[in-house]
Amino acid sequence: MMLTNNLDHFTIDIMDAMPISQFKARCLSVMDRVRRTGIPVRVTRYGRPVADVVPASAPVHATRSLGFLRDHTVVIDDIIAPAAATGDWNALE
Repeated sequence: MMLTNNLDHFTIDIMDAMPISQFKARCLSVMDRVRRTGIPVRVTRYGRPVADVVPASAPVHATRSLGFLRDHTVVIDDIIAPAAATGDWNALE
């Protein structure tokens, strides 16, 4: 556990700390423990924080952008044909 000072009061962060050499030797078991318990681990080098191993967040399911209006649209006419007859275009004269 680590004790941190927030200006006028102290808070207790529940986080284990471990030297980087120990983390290197036990990396897989440390990550498994973090996943199981949900308690993060701070990796230190010479007493200074280097990294925090935290539990992964829940996966976010992305919505598909292609075809998302498939059931909400109706095609009435030819979608490839020009919107107006070519004789109506001033640029072709």
